[in-house]
Amino acid sequence: MPSASPRHRSSPEHADPGDVTLHAALAALADPVRRRLIRELAAAEDWARACGTFDLPVGKAARSHHFAVLRSAGLLEQRDSGAKRLNRLRRPEFDARFPGLLDLVLAEKDGEEDPGAEPAPGGRDR
Repeated sequence: MPSASPRHRSSPEHADPGDVTLHAALAALADPVRRRLIRELAAAEDWARACGTFDLPVGKAARSHHFAVLRSAGLLEQRDSGAKRLNRLRRPEFDARFPGLLDLVLAEKDGEEDPGAEPAPGGRDR
């Protein structure tokens, strides 16, 4: 017998920040779109922002991917509330695992890049 209220999507899986490697944390924070999400979540109350409320320069599939990467790195917790998926930055948990790392990300301004950075080997700047 079908259930009275079928779920259209499964609940998100979350990584325990204590199990996240430094490599995984840095990889998650390497993308400017994900750093932007982190900064916007840090400025908001817990559970105040739904996924669709972020003005991002990417499509829906890429947006979902970015949220999944942040969840798998222990940075983000999500829960469903009706049709919305609400978000919370797991700052206390992440800070306990990687003290000071989020402070660096939050100090960065949107679009800020290191002007003295060397181009990546094999990059387009050859």
